[in-house]
Amino acid sequence: MWYEKIIQIFKIKELRNKILFVLAVFAVFRLMANVPIPGMDPENLRAFFQEFEMFGLLNVFTGGALDRFSIVMLGIGPYITAVIILQLLTLIFPQLEKMYKEEGEAGRQKFNQYGRILTVPFALVQGFGMLTLFQRQAVIPSLSPFQLLVALSTITAGSVFLMWLGELISEKGIGNGVSLLIFAGIIADIPNQIRQTIVIWDPSQLPSYVLFFALALLIVVAVVLINEGRRNIPVSYAKRVRGNKMYGGVSTYLPLNVNPAGVIPIIFAISVLMFPGMVSSFFAGTEGIIGNIAQAVNNFFENPWFQNTFYFLLVVLFTFFYAAVTFDPKSISNNLQKMGGFVPGIRPGEPTASFIKRILNRVLLFGAIFLGTIAVLPSIIAGVTGVPVFGFLIGGTSLLILVSVVLETTRQINAQLEMREYENF
Repeated sequence: MWYEKIIQIFKIKELRNKILFVLAVFAVFRLMANVPIPGMDPENLRAFFQEFEMFGLLNVFTGGALDRFSIVMLGIGPYITAVIILQLLTLIFPQLEKMYKEEGEAGRQKFNQYGRILTVPFALVQGFGMLTLFQRQAVIPSLSPFQLLVALSTITAGSVFLMWLGELISEKGIGNGVSLLIFAGIIADIPNQIRQTIVIWDPSQLPSYVLFFALALLIVVAVVLINEGRRNIPVSYAKRVRGNKMYGGVSTYLPLNVNPAGVIPIIFAISVLMFPGMVSSFFAGTEGIIGNIAQAVNNFFENPWFQNTFYFLLVVLFTFFYAAVTFDPKSISNNLQKMGGFVPGIRPGEPTASFIKRILNRVLLFGAIFLGTIAVLPSIIAGVTGVPVFGFLIGGTSLLILVSVVLETTRQINAQLEMREYENF
C-alpha cells in the first residue's frame, strides 16, 4: 500500500534527510517569494497580471512572486534561458559540443559553470526589461537611477540565489532542482486559484466544470502513459571465454523512452514563447514606427490560435533538439561494440548507430506530437467548456510539469528504495 511506502521512506535516514532538505528549500523559496522589493506597491501589479494572460502564466511559474514584486520575481527563468542559449550554441561551436558530450563529468561541470556565469547578465537584462515595462504601463512609479540600481541588484541576487537552491536540491536532495522549484511555484498558486474560482462560482456552469475535470483527468492519464512508454531494442551479447569461464551469451534490450526529454521541452518552449511578447510589450509604449511594429507583434502574439500553434511547434522542435543534445546513437553503438553487444540482424558500428537513430526518430516523432497536443489541448478544452480559471490553473503547461516532475521524483525515490533493499540482501 502507498502508506507503507511512505513509512518505509521515512525509516531510511538518508532518504528521509533528502526529502526533508527539499521541503526546507521549498519553505525558503516561499518565504522569499513573499518578501517584496522595498518601496513597491503590488496592488497595481496584480491588476496588470489579470489583464495580460501571458504574464499571468509567467507569474504562475514563480509561485506568485512576480505579481508580489518580490526579490525572486524572475524565478529560475534567467538560469533556464542561459542553459538554453548554451545548448543551442553546442550546435554551432564544436568545442562546446565536445565539452558537453565527450569530456565526461568534468566537461559537464565546466558547461554548467558557464550557465551559472551567464545567469547574471540574463537576470540583469530581464530585470531591466520588466522594470521598464512596468514603468511604461504605469504599474509602478517612475524609478530614480539609484532606485533602479537597487531594484536590479536585488532581482539579480534573488535569481542567483534560486539557481543555487536548485543546484543544492540536485546535489543534496532528490530529483531535479530546477524542475522541483518550478513545481513548487505552480503548487503554491493553486490555493489562490481555487479561492478565485469559489468567489466567481456560478451554479449554472456546473456541467462545464464536471466536463472540464473529466477531460483533465483523461489528460493526466495520457501524460502518465506517454512518460512511461518505452520502445525496447533487443540487444544480444556474444559468448566470450576467459580462462575456464564463459561470459556473455545473454539477451537484453536497450530502452528508448517515448518522451526522453521529460518536462524540459515545455520549459524551453515557454521561455521562447514569452520572449517576443515581452520585447514587443517593452517597445509598445513608444511613438513612431517602432511602437507601431511592437504593438502589431504584441497583438499577434496575444492571438490564442497563433499562441497555441506556435507553442505546439516549439514543444515538438525542442523535444527533438534536446534528444539530439543528450542522446548520441554513435556513442551507444560504440559502447555496445566494446562490450561485445549487438542488435540481432544489424552489423556492429555505423549500421547499428543508423538503426538506433532511425528508431529514435520514429519514437520521438510520436512522443513530440503527443506532447505538443497535450500541451495545447487543455487550453482548447477551457475555451469550449468556458471554465477560464481552472483552464489557466490546470493548463497544458502546468499539468505537464506537475505530472512529469511527480513521475520523475517518484522514480528516483523508488530507485533509492530498491538500492537499499539490494544492499540489505
